[in-house]
This record gives sequence, C-alpha cells and structure tokens, in this order.
Amino acid sequence: MRARSITMLILGILLSMLGGGLLVGGIGASWVNSLQNDGGYLTSPRERFAVDSTAIVSARADSMRGDSYPGPLPFDVGSFRIGAESANTGKDIFVGIAPRADVDRYVAGSNYSELRDVEFRPFSAEYREVQGTTQLPAPADQDFWAASTAGSGQRTLDWKIEAGDWSVVVMNADASAGVSADLQAGFRSELFGPIAAGLLTAGVILLVLGVPLLIFGAQGLGRHTPSPTAAVPAASPGAATPSAYQGPAGQAPNVQSPSVQPAAGLPPYPARLRGELDPVLSRWMWLAKWFLAIPHFFVLFFLWFAFVVVTIIAGFAILFTGHYPHSLFNFNVGVLRWGWRVAFYTYGALGTDRYPPFTLARTDYPADFDVDYPERLSRGLVLVKWWLLALPHFVIIAALTGTSTVRWTDPQTPGIRYETGTGFSLFGFLVLVAAVILLFSGRYQRPLFDLLMGFNRWIYRVITYAALMRDEYPPFRLDQGPSELQAWQPGTGEGARLPASAPPAGPPPDGPPPPSDPTVRDEGPLP
Repeated sequence: MRARSITMLILGILLSMLGGGLLVGGIGASWVNSLQNDGGYLTSPRERFAVDSTAIVSARADSMRGDSYPGPLPFDVGSFRIGAESANTGKDIFVGIAPRADVDRYVAGSNYSELRDVEFRPFSAEYREVQGTTQLPAPADQDFWAASTAGSGQRTLDWKIEAGDWSVVVMNADASAGVSADLQAGFRSELFGPIAAGLLTAGVILLVLGVPLLIFGAQGLGRHTPSPTAAVPAASPGAATPSAYQGPAGQAPNVQSPSVQPAAGLPPYPARLRGELDPVLSRWMWLAKWFLAIPHFFVLFFLWFAFVVVTIIAGFAILFTGHYPHSLFNFNVGVLRWGWRVAFYTYGALGTDRYPPFTLARTDYPADFDVDYPERLSRGLVLVKWWLLALPHFVIIAALTGTSTVRWTDPQTPGIRYETGTGFSLFGFLVLVAAVILLFSGRYQRPLFDLLMGFNRWIYRVITYAALMRDEYPPFRLDQGPSELQAWQPGTGEGARLPASAPPAGPPPDGPPPPSDPTVRDEGPLP
C-alpha cells in the first residue's frame, strides 16, 4: 500500500510538473500571439550600429549560436522586419537580405564588419573586422537580393522567412565607408496561436491526470504518517524530560532537555519546532554538507511542489467544508518536518552531523517539527491569510533572510534601471559566523544557536499559517532555544530559561556537583 502511494505520488508530481510547465508555456505563447494582433510585430529596441567599414553583415548562424539553419520546412515560419534610418547626414541607407553565398561573393576582397553578437541591456555590439581594399559597387544594382530597401529617412524591409542560409546587409546606398544607422528588428508568426492552443490543451490534460494521482499518493502517505497530537502540556517545574536524540550507537545521551512552562497568558503556538544541538560537532563537516545533502535537496524539490499542490487542493476543501483533509494535513506536516531536518543538518542551523532520514514520519532525529491538527478552520480566512494577513511576517522574514539589492542606471541607457542582489542575509551571516567559530574552536556558541533556532521557529510558524494549516496568527517574537516551551516570569514578559543541558547522572569524579541555579543557563566551557 505504501509502495503504491509512493508510485502514485511520483507519477502525479512528474505529470503535474510537466503539465504546469506546458500550461505556462501556452499562456506565454497566447500573450505573444496577442501582441501580434492587427499585424503587429515583436520588435527589439532601436539602437545605433556604427562601423568604419563599407558594410555591416550578419554573421553565420554557426558563428553566433553554434548551430546551422534548418532544412526546408513544410510550413511558413513567419515574417521578418527591419527598420533602418541612416545616421549619416546627406547619405541614403541600404538594407538587403540575400543568400549567404551571394553575399560572400559580393563583399569578397572588401573591408566589411561581421556582426557576431548583440546585447541590449546595456547595448553593445561585437564585430569581426574583415580587411580588404576592393571598392564595392552600389548594392541596389545587384540582382541577388531576396528583399531590399534603399533611400533616405525611415526605411522598412519586410521579408517572409524561407529555409536556407541567409545574410542581412546594411550599407550606405553609395557603398561608401563609414556606416552608421539606427536599426530595429521585428518578427511575427501565425504559428503562435496554434502553438498556444496545443500547449494549453496538453497542459490541461496532464494536470487532469497528474493532480489526482498526486493527491491520492499524498493521502496514502498521510495515512501512514502518525497524526499530529494535541499540544504537549507543559511539565511541572523542575522535572526533566529526556531528549529524543539517540547517540551513534543507539545509547541514551547524556544531555537532557529541560522542562519549561509556557508564558503566562501566551500559550505555545500550535506549530512546534525542536532542535537539539549535538554536544560534539565536526569542525569541518559543514564545508561538505551542501554536497552530502544533494539527495535530500533533489527529493525535497519534488516534495515542495507536491506541498504547494496539496495546499491549493486543501484550500478549496476548507473553503467549502471548513475542514483540512486529515491525510493531506499529515502529508504536508511531513514535508515541513523533512525540510526542517535537512535545514537543521545543513545551513539552517548546522546543529547536528547525523544524516537526516528519508521519511515524512517522526523519528528519533534531533530535529523535529509538528503541527496540531485543527478540528475546524475559518472558510473566510482561507482567502486572505496566505497573502494579505501574513504580509507583515513576509516583510520581516525577507529582512532576516533576504540579500541586499544594488540599483543603478547606465548613463548610456537613460530610463532603464538595473538591479542585482549582493551580500549576505542576516540569517546566512549568522550561520556563517557559527560555522567559522566551529571550524577554529571546535565549539558551537549556544547563544548563537538559540538565536538561529528562534529565526527558524518564526519562519516555520509563518509557513504553517500561510499554508492554511492553522488559523492562529503567528506571534511576533523569537522563541529561542532548542524547544519553544519557555519559562516566563509573569508580568514581565521576559523569559528566564532553564539550563539547556544537564550533566550526566551521578557525581563527577572529583567530587559532588555544585548547587545549580535554575535561572542561569549552562553555556558550556568557554572557547
């Protein structure tokens, strides 16, 4: 049963992804086709092309793209348009299209420029200069042009594309040296309409087949995943609860998680994220974790796609019934749990060297995530909470995890602004600081780990809310530490955390343990 669910999920994801891609392509082709209404063309920006030679000749196809023109086609591809205007005062412009072999014979022995590459943002043109001394005859007197235009002012050349190896030539009408022209290219094709219709039809068919398979597979896996339980009650002060982490040999660890109390009047959020810092971490393994985790990244790429599809389907279910399908809820919680384990192992926290398991279910891994199943959800909130109500949290998370953006304007292209992302995000910078300290000292600074856990906890709460899994609004606070159950001082709003770890049972070799103060946290040995 589980194997069948996995098979359906994989087939559903692949068909849905392919169908979604075709659907997006069909929408894009439809938009392009709409731009061609009433005889319109898709045009490039008008730019100035200037050389000191006698002609600008388009490069061979293999020189520009590493391929060659196709053979004869059984249908019309479309039409090509060139708009040209001479920038030389008192000189007429000539633009022609002809077979490559005829153009090569015409310009042989002369000084001309072969246009090899063009960039528009910012504009730049790359030429290959061919030296020669032959004076070319007037281009308009030649009879091999498939299409041509010559004269003063704005000239337009329209050409119905044919199979073959063709060349575009821009010259002064008198074949004199020093060509300078403002050029613009355009293209239109009647094929965009049929292409759009075919892509849209194929995309819809694949989605109709793929989405049900994906949902059935997710439901099957959700039934095999234990249901999230109710919120874990706070333990009484002073009682210790053992960590879920098991050592490499399966032995019970020396580290215990403290029992804590929730804030007075501030119950824990129903999405709980936990991460137990390994007492011993490798100094260098974090340098290779990006490579070691590639199998997880590959699987999560598809699982996150399934997560989005399941969330959309669940949103419609909530809108009409007020309930989140239980098996789909378990599946999505499992995807978040899997993602958090990988993030905790890699560059979301670097909190353990233990390799994450490939499962949606809860395990004894030192990182875990769980969400209480809601018996009922608001039908109205499902329409606004994932984009409008969560917007303040999105802004804060973007500030914590986003990179800085540099904007500038090129003086040669006024009105066009360029942007690029640069630098570290605050979250990424803190992870890097923790990694560098670990590399040189062999220790992970506990306060830094607690802060990173608070950031992750905030992010996963917002994901839970935006993914329609709970109606409770995420709090604007960093609940730091391995567990988000905190001991809070009533009336002050400030938490006084219990020790993050306790010493091994029994007295140390050199005498009885010193008295402990529950309001002071053990930071471990100084680096």
